[in-house]
Amino acid sequence: MKPTISVIVPALNEEKNIEPTIENILVAIGDGFSDYEIIVFNDCSSDRTGSIIDELAVTNKRIKVIHNKKTMGFGFNYRKGVEIANYDYISMIPGDNEISPDSIKEMYSAIGKADIVIPYTVNYWVRPLLRQGLSYIFTKTLNFLFNLRLNYYNGPVIHKRKLIKSISIFTDSFAFQAEALVKLIKSGHNFIQVGMFLKERDYGKSKA
Repeated sequence: MKPTISVIVPALNEEKNIEPTIENILVAIGDGFSDYEIIVFNDCSSDRTGSIIDELAVTNKRIKVIHNKKTMGFGFNYRKGVEIANYDYISMIPGDNEISPDSIKEMYSAIGKADIVIPYTVNYWVRPLLRQGLSYIFTKTLNFLFNLRLNYYNGPVIHKRKLIKSISIFTDSFAFQAEALVKLIKSGHNFIQVGMFLKERDYGKSKA
């Protein structure tokens, strides 16, 4: 029996990136799931992001749109998405269109092989040098503190819904996924790591 999936898509001023992001998600979902929903958060964008996702939702009833009255942050949007998600697995894909379509497919094909699917960046050199360095230090520090060997903590992790709902996440920043991973893995849940390729942004600047 095919699984079902809820995809959370946070977006802040991504008017030129949000539509191709959702298109890539739909291609990756394909016929691999019995049902799905895409929960898009317009995090109080000042451009046309909100109106574009409203238009997309009219054409696809599985797209749900939430407009935040003020910018709430990546972690808040994820936590809210988890709260309202309905399906077996929960995925988070940022609305910046940086993850290659093939990588999204690869991530989704790993669903069911473990409790948690943890993507990590293979072509890390596409990031600015400062961000590469900070990410390296962050990963090494958490691995040391918690005796883990993860390649990456802050990626588009896929969780079983019942597991991610079983813990509390307090982080509003980009580190929310690290908090979730440490709690779940140290509680004994298994995981699989999957390589992920990023592409340079076509438009706009990273919010990280």
